[in-house]
Amino acid sequence: MSSNASNEARVVPLRPVPPAGEAVREPLWRQLVGDVLRRERLGQERTLKEVAEEARISMAYLSEIERGRKEPSSEVLAAAARALGLGLSDLLDRAQRELYRRRPARAVSALGRAAAARPGAAGRGPVPPTAMVRLAA
Repeated sequence: MSSNASNEARVVPLRPVPPAGEAVREPLWRQLVGDVLRRERLGQERTLKEVAEEARISMAYLSEIERGRKEPSSEVLAAAARALGLGLSDLLDRAQRELYRRRPARAVSALGRAAAARPGAAGRGPVPPTAMVRLAA
């Protein structure tokens, strides 16, 4: 080792932070869902193997889902959620809350401006994460 080398540890972020001034991207849905599944599994102190067996999916596939690398079907998500004692709606609600929590600051201010511009919306602020969107039939 060179005598000029630093003795400090080099930190490499898992998800690189964009340089100042560069647009911050919102997380992908698969990343949010994977994070929720992993957090719930670890909170229950269960292994990948235990949950994968109960969900009847491979351990490798569950790992890929948790890391946000795969876009699982709704059936696979429901099975993974059930194995953790959650309903599919619980999993999706938690992922939505996580998305709301992680959204970039500029999205928050734009949402607040849009809400304030609606008639009768003055003073209500941003839409809460539990707000439902009604789609036309």
